[in-house]
Amino acid sequence: MKKLILFLLLVGSGSLLAQRTITDTITSQKLNEDREIKIGLPPSYDKNKSQKYPLLILFDGDFLFDAFQGALSYGYYWDDLPEVIIVGISQNKNNERETDCTVDETTGLPSEKGADFFEFIGMELIPSIQKNFRAAPFRIAAGLDTTAGFLNCYLYKDQPIFNAFISMSPELPTGMEEQIPERLAAVQQTTFYYHCTADGDMKKMRTRIQAMDAEIKKINNPKLNYVYEEFKGASHYSLVLHAIPSALYQIFSVYQPISTAEFQEKIAVLPSGYVKYLTDKYDMLEKVLGLKLQIRINDFKAIEAAILKNKAYPEFDQLSQLARKNYPKSMLADYHLAQLYEKTGDLKRAIKSYQTAFQKEEIGDLTKDMMLERADALKGAAKAKAEEPVEEVPATDAPAETPTETPVEEKKSE
Repeated sequence: MKKLILFLLLVGSGSLLAQRTITDTITSQKLNEDREIKIGLPPSYDKNKSQKYPLLILFDGDFLFDAFQGALSYGYYWDDLPEVIIVGISQNKNNERETDCTVDETTGLPSEKGADFFEFIGMELIPSIQKNFRAAPFRIAAGLDTTAGFLNCYLYKDQPIFNAFISMSPELPTGMEEQIPERLAAVQQTTFYYHCTADGDMKKMRTRIQAMDAEIKKINNPKLNYVYEEFKGASHYSLVLHAIPSALYQIFSVYQPISTAEFQEKIAVLPSGYVKYLTDKYDMLEKVLGLKLQIRINDFKAIEAAILKNKAYPEFDQLSQLARKNYPKSMLADYHLAQLYEKTGDLKRAIKSYQTAFQKEEIGDLTKDMMLERADALKGAAKAKAEEPVEEVPATDAPAETPTETPVEEKKSE
């Protein structure tokens, strides 16, 4: 209930997490007109000057902007979703959304103003955002019905300008239910594709959406991350509020902190390589999403738990090196070294490492008092071990020598 209340508050007020919204106008040569856009900058944008952010382009920005911003704000609060730059394109004047998405009735390809709008996105809007804001190379496109069908046209390019597509109840142009599966089967870059419908959706659209899903499900392409949903009890318009968080959590699943399920199902069952799992997770964030992030403290704790659970104590050395790289002023690295020495029986070096950790900055639930307590406990254990009496081996009589020959007297009696 608390999370629901927080979500409603965030949807109603983008200021809670200090998001900044800018309304701007782009003079487009392709469209031969000025087009209004709304830009939502992440909460940390002004503070974190070196960070780049994924770019979310919203067709139908007039009514999708606030809905996406609210869902993202909620995800930011729990650190489940990364901060992104949101760009909403205004399409509410003079029937713009229909003319912007004009396609040829025979080929299904952008035509007339639709062709100009198609080029406006790739050749004017995105370059302008990249020039003026710190946008990462990872880009998402999202739209509803008419605009959702239109944004699929970007998949017809050999190298699509978008990495992820959120296609909500798309109104599919001619032949798209056959052509999009073919394009998705051929993609060479990691591509996220989400689309959906609802049982209250328009029947004609829903039938074609389901047909496209059936074809996409036949694809075996490791570069494709695909999710399709049909929402029960939702209408054509209400499905949007179901789809937005679902799509965002699909696309950014790799971003989320290590969960209990991920720990139990993917990490704890590994025979080794727990630290490698952690570095691979954050390398994937940088490679796929363009995000170079500091490893979370809770993720360090998850790997620590896996090492202890599986008694893979030598991996504490690697974890310590990783901690020193991410949190050089904190006690985390020396704490992990102390665990390595303690678990392998080197109490003297473990005590020294805990004492070194005491001199560093506290972090997470690691405190100076904890380091002192652990060092003192090991001193006591080391002292008790040194004072243990040495067990004496009782003396025994020397064994009788085995005769090498029969005594002379015995020989005579024979």
